[in-house]
Amino acid sequence: MTDERRKVCVVLVDRSNYGRLKPVMKAIQERPSLLLQTVVTGTMELRRFDQPVREAERDGFTIDGSVQMELEGSTPVTMAKSIGIGVTGFASELDRLGPAVVLVIGDRYEALAAVIAAAYMNITVVHVQGGEVSGSIDESARHAITKLAHYHFPSTLRARDYLVRMGERPETILGVGCPSSDLARCVDRSITDDVLNGIGEGAEIDQLRPFILATYHPTTTEYGAEQGEMQAMLDALTSLGIPSLLFSPNIDAGAERLSLVIHRYILRTENRLLRFVINMSPENYLKILALSACAVGNSSSFVRDASYFGTPVVLVGNRQRFRESADNVVNVPPTATAIRRAVMMQMAHGVYPASALYGDGHVSNRLVDAIESLKLYSQKHLAYVDEIQP
Repeated sequence: MTDERRKVCVVLVDRSNYGRLKPVMKAIQERPSLLLQTVVTGTMELRRFDQPVREAERDGFTIDGSVQMELEGSTPVTMAKSIGIGVTGFASELDRLGPAVVLVIGDRYEALAAVIAAAYMNITVVHVQGGEVSGSIDESARHAITKLAHYHFPSTLRARDYLVRMGERPETILGVGCPSSDLARCVDRSITDDVLNGIGEGAEIDQLRPFILATYHPTTTEYGAEQGEMQAMLDALTSLGIPSLLFSPNIDAGAERLSLVIHRYILRTENRLLRFVINMSPENYLKILALSACAVGNSSSFVRDASYFGTPVVLVGNRQRFRESADNVVNVPPTATAIRRAVMMQMAHGVYPASALYGDGHVSNRLVDAIESLKLYSQKHLAYVDEIQP
């Protein structure tokens, strides 16, 4: 008997990517007319990133395919070569699975590889979080995905406007809002010792006292500067004398150098203030983000998800420099003095009013409603071209 359900293939590339797509995947599972397919790639299966795919499996998702595409080294060359490997791998997996729709989110090069394969195979692509600007090669990847994608679900009204100005047809924009806000809306804001200290290594964090959440990823277009920037952030955090949860950097060019700085810091200090974490569940991560006294670093979650909670943020360097942000975000250069001053100011201010800039917490069902009814097509045109609408 033929399965008449519309196959929607969701591509997961890393821990944060999964957290943002999890509520969408749940909504797809609940629709009788849709069949969820899940393909993992990037760092989802890598042991040194604690295999985030296991979290997805524990949440009840079946992994239908896998694309091994990451070359070791974390250099610009390995990133570029990994994209080529990814295109080949996704072409094989998409041919095997036969989805009607491929759904991707964000600006990762792994997602770009999936979209290149899908577009050339005449598979309809839906892109979430298009139209945003940031400050690294990720922005270029995001816009490249936009031009290959057939439908769009931007996170903000400004992003929607930018998509139209990029030549995307208004009728292919399915709605506005980030699905990560759905997960944030449901987060239990109580915190326990097992959440703070049950994962990772280093200093014990007291949930009854203020603590900082920190993450610093490489800025790939500034390759070579990352070690000094990470050292500046660690020096600033140490000088504050406040316990910090530091998450590992992603796999981008420069990541191994950042990890080296972190491990040298841990070895040469008594490390009474820093707890190093590789991965945790999306819900626990958001819980910690909501309850931290300040978030410090350059993770996009500090702009996107922290705004929903009103968590004070010190955004360091250029990686998210041009990203749209709420009032809770302060931008500083990657120097110890600037970071320290900004953190002190933000902690003195305290929690900001919550913002719905990146979503109202009810986004996933609107997105899946649109996927259920959208018209499949393969050839797209600029909005300026007088052609039949899809």
